[in-house]
Amino acid sequence: MTASDQDTPRANLSVLDGVAMMVGIIVGIGIFKTPALVAANVASEGAALGLWLLGGAVTLVGALVYAELGAAYPSTGGEYHYLARGLDRSVAILFAWARMTVIQTGAIAAVAFVFGDYASQLLSLGAYSQAIYAALSIAAFTLISLAGASPSKNAQLAFTGATILTIGLLVLISFMAGGAAQGSPAASSSESGGGGWGLAMIFILLTYGGWNEAAYISAELQDVRRNMVRVLVLSVAAVVVIYLLVNLAFLHVIGLEGLRASNAIATDLMRRTTGEAGAALLSVVVCCAALSTLNGTIFTGARVYHAVGRDVAAVRALGIWDPDGQKPTNALLLQGAIATALVAFGAVTRDGFQAIVEYTAPVFWLFLFLVGVSFFRLRGREPDRERPFRVPLYPLTPALFCLTCAYLFYSSVAYTGFGALLGLLVLAAGLPLLMLARRDALQPEQSREGA
Repeated sequence: MTASDQDTPRANLSVLDGVAMMVGIIVGIGIFKTPALVAANVASEGAALGLWLLGGAVTLVGALVYAELGAAYPSTGGEYHYLARGLDRSVAILFAWARMTVIQTGAIAAVAFVFGDYASQLLSLGAYSQAIYAALSIAAFTLISLAGASPSKNAQLAFTGATILTIGLLVLISFMAGGAAQGSPAASSSESGGGGWGLAMIFILLTYGGWNEAAYISAELQDVRRNMVRVLVLSVAAVVVIYLLVNLAFLHVIGLEGLRASNAIATDLMRRTTGEAGAALLSVVVCCAALSTLNGTIFTGARVYHAVGRDVAAVRALGIWDPDGQKPTNALLLQGAIATALVAFGAVTRDGFQAIVEYTAPVFWLFLFLVGVSFFRLRGREPDRERPFRVPLYPLTPALFCLTCAYLFYSSVAYTGFGALLGLLVLAAGLPLLMLARRDALQPEQSREGA
């Protein structure tokens, strides 16, 4: 085996591994929070379910765009690779900085906080119990990823299976129980027009978030040119079915008005169906979902640091790949350290989870929009590139993807306040990294001139 072969990830993930990874990342704690927010912005149960279906369709549009990119340009760098190739290397490096300091590490910290919230209901560790649990979970799953790709993907299969099984049990219990109480108040007037539906879609697409992580397993997926689209379509379809079943369960037991009035919808559901013991079961459900998401997000997250480490001399240590364990060791350690620092930041705020979500959202949707722009640029620049999968209805499909991302970027800035501005400031703080990258690019040219 050559040195270059040792430095390159091996394709050892099957379609089942990829689907389990994606379903585990997408099906997280959002489904236990957002249905109530969606219900508050629609006029009927049918409208609520229709918007969840629409959210799945929009998610599938994004997944199709990524399927073409992932099959045509397989790389551990994922979006970093697409941005560098389609727009400019400096945009890609700024994205790597954003993912390292805002997007991925923020997502890891947010999920870890939710795990901490529910784990603390089972066993409190004191005043900072949530933050302690969050930090410990990040450390534990970073160590799992450091143990290599096989332990990480096996853990993902176990946690995803446990999560889906528990959600299935929750749905089964709900439909075996009686329906929502008769005589509930009639649907009150709610924001059911464009503004209300638009706000509801923000919550729904947040809950569907995570499908783009498939970009980071493309180089490790077996027969990527055929299997990338299978992984994405199967994952999105599975998540749509799961989310519809969960929403039907909530509506069956609690009803639309009950959803609007509830601050803890899953707790209320379990309390009505199984009594107070259901609260403990709920904690287990959310912990499983959070751990599943956390494991998958940590596994895929560090791959982009590996890619930028190979491109920028100043951070070359991040590009080191362990050929035995099939992992970017230094990148995983740095990712864990930054995510833990964000947990410390969240611990001193009024609501750690909310603070982290506000911090990450605008930067995430900004770069997703730029990936859509890169898609168009790559189609124009490289028309002869082999594309085993092509997005249907081009250019309408990727144009819809870009418009959705632009709208969500605007909404994230408009509705989240200081946290969003802080995330954008941290993004701007990465500009010096671009100067280092340009210096590295100029040095070979100067060397050639001197020769």
